Amino acid sequence: MEEMKQQGNNNGHSHAHGGHVHVHAPRTIDRIFIFCILINLLFVAVEAVVGLAENSLSLLSDAGHNLSDVFSLALVLVAFRLSRVHSTKRFTYGLKKSTVLISLLNAIILLAAVGAIVIESAHKFYEPTEVNGAAVSWTAAAGIIINGLTVILLMRGQKNDINVRGAFLHMAADTLVSAGVVVSGMAISMTGWYVIDPIVSIAIALVILASTWRLLSESLRLSLDGTPEGIDTEAIEKMIRDRHNVKDVHHIHIWAISTTTNALTAHVVTSDINAMEQTKTDIKKVLAEAGITHTTLEFETENCHCNGC
Repeated sequence: MEEMKQQGNNNGHSHAHGGHVHVHAPRTIDRIFIFCILINLLFVAVEAVVGLAENSLSLLSDAGHNLSDVFSLALVLVAFRLSRVHSTKRFTYGLKKSTVLISLLNAIILLAAVGAIVIESAHKFYEPTEVNGAAVSWTAAAGIIINGLTVILLMRGQKNDINVRGAFLHMAADTLVSAGVVVSGMAISMTGWYVIDPIVSIAIALVILASTWRLLSESLRLSLDGTPEGIDTEAIEKMIRDRHNVKDVHHIHIWAISTTTNALTAHVVTSDINAMEQTKTDIKKVLAEAGITHTTLEFETENCHCNGC
């Protein structure tokens, strides 16, 4: 029995990289992000100039929101670059975790933008200023085109990465916000009610808050090494238990190495230590299909495991 335990301990610790390709951000996504940053930065400049010239808080709020999204896009691009840094003795996972930290930073920046918009809107609500509704509408209409194009470009990548999904959600919200600004500009032109401008600005802030809340909660969970969204720990445990030669599994830990790579460690009790390699391969395969691509397994025998022989 001692011999079996030693064999399990020496050979049972393995890293599951095979059977599934890690989902790293492709190089093409870099070019997409660079293009989106440039066109949105150009639009922010135009929107800010028109907003200042026409005293439109809704345009300036939208410009500020778009600027925060440009900054977010730039941070995501930096995160992608950092995630490709190779591991070192000091950073054994490389810098992949930076993608999680940047998603959290993005959420915090957007919350700060919400606060700034609400404060300025409250001031404008009590002291409304004259606004050129037509200029506001035309400028915001251009924003619908720019933001819509960005959403289309990010649509595919948002399914696999929280950072890309965050950018996608922000730009989708921006498209709706721009549509709202168009409507407000038309309403101001027809009614002369300049108070509509700060009201729309507050509505913009609420849209930003709604789109940011989920990103913030998920980023916090990943930062604290919580189980990533979409992964059911009980279902994963059952998957492992259902493999041939597996009698039990315990000490399961699941966390995110980055926004695209999930990891698992577990102790597996096997009925046949000699079939350990095949059992390991089977477990790795089902875990990869479940979205866990980095697996460390420690094998134990029924009569000799971490609780003692």
